[in-house]
Amino acid sequence: MASLATRRSRYGEQAYYWPGFVDAMAQLLLVITFLLSVFIIAQFLVARQMAGQDTALAKLRSQIAELTDLLALEKSTRADLELALGTLTDDFTSAKEENSRLSNLLATQTQAGAQASSAVSGLQTALEKEKQISSEALSQIEILNQQLAALRRQLAALNTALEAAETKDRESQTQIADLGKRLNSALAQKVQELARYRSEFFGRLRQILSQRSDIRVVGDRFVFQSEVLFPKGSADINVEGQKEMQKLAIALRELEQQIPPDLPWVLRVDGHTDIDPIVNAAFRSNWELSSARAIAVVNVLIENGVEPQHLVAAGFGEFQPIDGSNTEDAKSRNRRIELKLTER
Repeated sequence: MASLATRRSRYGEQAYYWPGFVDAMAQLLLVITFLLSVFIIAQFLVARQMAGQDTALAKLRSQIAELTDLLALEKSTRADLELALGTLTDDFTSAKEENSRLSNLLATQTQAGAQASSAVSGLQTALEKEKQISSEALSQIEILNQQLAALRRQLAALNTALEAAETKDRESQTQIADLGKRLNSALAQKVQELARYRSEFFGRLRQILSQRSDIRVVGDRFVFQSEVLFPKGSADINVEGQKEMQKLAIALRELEQQIPPDLPWVLRVDGHTDIDPIVNAAFRSNWELSSARAIAVVNVLIENGVEPQHLVAAGFGEFQPIDGSNTEDAKSRNRRIELKLTER
């Protein structure tokens, strides 16, 4: 009985511990389940955080690449800046030297600046006057514009008149051409008429002048050797020359009576010398001597009644020789007075 009681007591004790054990195991299981849930949640959060970190890491890598490029660009820019700095340093040195020069120049120009200030004051006064003048000029421009409009209207009228005049001019051209032909015919007639009088005049001269070898006709000219009229180196006509000029004056007065007033003519008296330089104090050159001799002949003719408007005096010096040689005979032939009846 005692052992039976003992076994029951043991079984009762075991039955008493098992529910507690089960409860403990259940609580342990709950704790384990909770820890697993926490671990899974933590793993999920860690995985999520790691995924975000990968994205951030990729961004950081991209930023690092960009920063690397920026650093390279910055290095290049720094090299350029250093080069520019060197250039600027040189420019600064040059600028300092230029500043020093300009400072000296400024000191020099200070006095001129004072004078310039006075000039500026005067210019300002002048500017005020110019402004007033400009105002008046604007008024004048307005008036000129009105006048310009009027001139344009007049120009239009003139163009119309010009067209009419051109039409009339074309008609006149035909008349002018006809008049030109008639004028040329008249001039030719006058020339022929003067040639006839010249021929008659030269024929008359041949009759009234002495038949001498030193008075001859050369082409359309009557030639006197200077020795006939003048002593050597002189412009005073000698006695023999006076007589010859009186004969010439008679022929010219007769010619004046014969030639019609509407036929313009002159007797040209040309003085010529040889190439020997003049050696007296009366004349500075052969040109003056030849001119003086031509004038002396003209004066004698006027004194003998020839009208002055029919006479012309010209001096040629030694520059129109008829014999280019340097002999005494050539010089004698070149010293001459030539008479030519020609148109005025």
